[in-house]
Amino acid sequence: MFSKDIGIDLGTANVLIHVKGKGIVLNEPSVVAIERSSGKVLAVGEEASRMVGRTPGNIVAIRPLKDGVIADFDITEAMLRHFINKLDVKGFMSKPRILICCPTNITSVEQKAIREAAEKSGGKQVYLEEEPKVAAIGAGMDIFQPSGNMVIDIGGGTTDVAVLSMGDIVTASSIKMAGDKFDMEILNYIKREYKLLIGERTAEQIKIEVGTVFPGARNESIDIRGRDMVTGLPRTITVQSDEIQRALSEPVYLIVQAAKTVLERTPPELSADIIDRGVILTGGGALLHGIDILLAEELKVPVFIAEDPMQCVAEGTGIMLENIDKIPSRYLK
Repeated sequence: MFSKDIGIDLGTANVLIHVKGKGIVLNEPSVVAIERSSGKVLAVGEEASRMVGRTPGNIVAIRPLKDGVIADFDITEAMLRHFINKLDVKGFMSKPRILICCPTNITSVEQKAIREAAEKSGGKQVYLEEEPKVAAIGAGMDIFQPSGNMVIDIGGGTTDVAVLSMGDIVTASSIKMAGDKFDMEILNYIKREYKLLIGERTAEQIKIEVGTVFPGARNESIDIRGRDMVTGLPRTITVQSDEIQRALSEPVYLIVQAAKTVLERTPPELSADIIDRGVILTGGGALLHGIDILLAEELKVPVFIAEDPMQCVAEGTGIMLENIDKIPSRYLK
C-alpha cells in the first residue's frame, strides 16, 4: 500500500538499488539501447549492455553517465524510471523517497541534474549524499566518532578519496580516473603495441583476468582476438600480466597522487588515527589486482579492501535509509 524508501548508487558503470527492508534488489549496467531515428528506448541495463559494440547502424547503446555525472539527462531519466518501475516500489497513492549518491566535487548544476532525474523518474523527496561517505558507512566504518577514517572509492568514472570524522568529510578529492579509463588505457596499449583493434568489453576482460598494478604480483596470460589494423582481418594475440601493469602504471599513479594530496591536507590527529585504522578501498576498482599492495607501499599506511567493494555504496544507502529522518536538512532540497 505504502511506497518504500529506496537508495540508488547511480554509477557510471553500474546502477545498484537498495530497497528499505529488502536489501540490494537491483545491480545492472548503466547502459540504455535506443533507436537512432525515433529515440525510442529498446533495452536497459543487462540486456542493453550485451549490445555494446554489437549493434546495427540504427540502434545505439548509450552510457548516459560520464565521469560520475549525467551526460544525457533524458536517457538517465528513462533508465531510472525503467529500474524503479521494475522494482514496483511505488505505493497506491504515494511515491518513494530516494537517497541518491554523487561524487564529492560536482557542481551545483550537476547536483541539480541528478536530483531532477530522480524526481522525474518517480521520487517524492530526493536526498543527495556524497559517495565516499556512503561507501565508508557501507564498508562498516563508524564515521560518526571523533576519529579519522579514510576511504578510497574507485568506481567506473571517478575515484573519490576522503577522510571522514564526526559523520562528515574533513578533506576530500575526486578525480576522473577510474575503471573506464583503465579499460581505455589497455585498449590503447594493445592498439599501439600490437596494431590490433579490440573492444571495451575485451579490454575489461583483460583487466579482470590478467591485469595487475603492482610489478611482479601476477604472472598470467590471456589469448585475445581483435581486428588487425594492417590487414583488416581477425587475429589472435597473447597478453601477459606485466604488460598490463606497465599500461596501467600512469592512471594508477594519479590515484596514488590524489590519496597523497588528501593525506597532506589532513589534520595531524586524524592522520595518526589513519595509521592505526588503515585505509579502506571500495568500489569495483578495489578489485583490480595489486592495487591494495601498491597503495600501502606508496602511502605507508595499511590498506584493506572492503568485504564487498562493489556493493558498499548501495549498502551504505540502506543504512542511511534506516536513519533517513536524522539526515541533516542541507541534504533535503
